Amino acid sequence: MAGGRLTGIARHDRPRGPMETVRSVGVTREFGVAGDARGAVRAGKVPRRQVSLIEAESWAAAMAQLGLSDEQALPWFTRRANLLVEGMRLPREPGSVIAVGPSLRIEVTMECDPCSRMDEIMPGLRMALEPDWRGGVLGTVLSDGEIAVGDEVRIEQ
Repeated sequence: MAGGRLTGIARHDRPRGPMETVRSVGVTREFGVAGDARGAVRAGKVPRRQVSLIEAESWAAAMAQLGLSDEQALPWFTRRANLLVEGMRLPREPGSVIAVGPSLRIEVTMECDPCSRMDEIMPGLRMALEPDWRGGVLGTVLSDGEIAVGDEVRIEQ
């Protein structure tokens, strides 16, 4: 399967907190995306939502469904995803492995279902993100890595 590129990285330090975009970041099995509130593994728990990824093309399709021009479109991190991938289709099957950069490996655990928060941001956004996993995928970190905007993204299995 053809690879894509990492075109955005974002994180938030607390639930419902503001999103911060960064050019590079460490991602670990213990904490997920460094500085992100969602990634830390709690004692006795199996992480399923450490890292969220969304396709740039899916975000653009959701914006188009809402009737927003490129100039009106909301920034991708409005989705509250950690990683924006461009030029490839993310796997829609739990168990698939996504590689980012030289060493980060993320196992897909589930679809990132859009929640009511999306309609708080913009009415209709939740529905625009529902078809075909447009809201992205969630995963758990299999191997640590330092990643940066521009890194290659590929499916390993």
